[in-house]
Amino acid sequence: MTSVDTRPEAGNKTRTPLLRRPWIGPLMLIAAAFMAYSVPRYLTLDPARTNVPAPEGFPQHYWLLSAHVVFGTVAMTTACFQIWPAFRNRYPRAHRIMGRLYVLAGVVPGALLAVTVGAVSPFGPVVRVANVLMGLIWLAVTIAGFRAARARRLGDHRRWMIRGFALTFAIITTRFLGVVAAIALYSGDEDLATASLSDVRVQTFTAIGVWVGFTLHLALAQLWLDRRNRRRAR
Repeated sequence: MTSVDTRPEAGNKTRTPLLRRPWIGPLMLIAAAFMAYSVPRYLTLDPARTNVPAPEGFPQHYWLLSAHVVFGTVAMTTACFQIWPAFRNRYPRAHRIMGRLYVLAGVVPGALLAVTVGAVSPFGPVVRVANVLMGLIWLAVTIAGFRAARARRLGDHRRWMIRGFALTFAIITTRFLGVVAAIALYSGDEDLATASLSDVRVQTFTAIGVWVGFTLHLALAQLWLDRRNRRRAR
């Protein structure tokens, strides 16, 4: 009797169609647009083009900030491919190589520099605390995920990396929320462009953007993980 092999081909066992992850394409476009807008001004090596003025007495601020932007770009670019299931499943070797780049050439130096420049932010003490805290958490969850991968604890690795990816993309949300808060706080004929950094409203909308942005991303990442756990339990 002739039998028909109905088993899926090896190459299709874990392939995830793009339509099952419809958020990947828009996320990549948003990340690309954000980097195209934010990064070039730091590649010119012209301190006058930065939108974060150097604190008084700290001339190295611009160069450290520029390095943070470059390493952050590496992290965001590689993260786009790391969270794409079809790419991860079809090209496991590339996934591992890009994962090392994400950690060692992206998050680790980017987070350390974020803590350094964030600790002297000209936007006030509340923003400084938020920047340092976000940088430390970003570094901690990424190292935890990297160590889990090295120990072949792939479930733990994925959970920690989801939290790390959420913080990698939090910079986009913090900027957007900061703009929304600035529009709300500056209305009428007031000109935001001429406002002083010591203006309480400037420090307020910047703090709202940073605090709400990174805590929101952490909360959404945890909700995503809890939802997956409930689905698996059922």
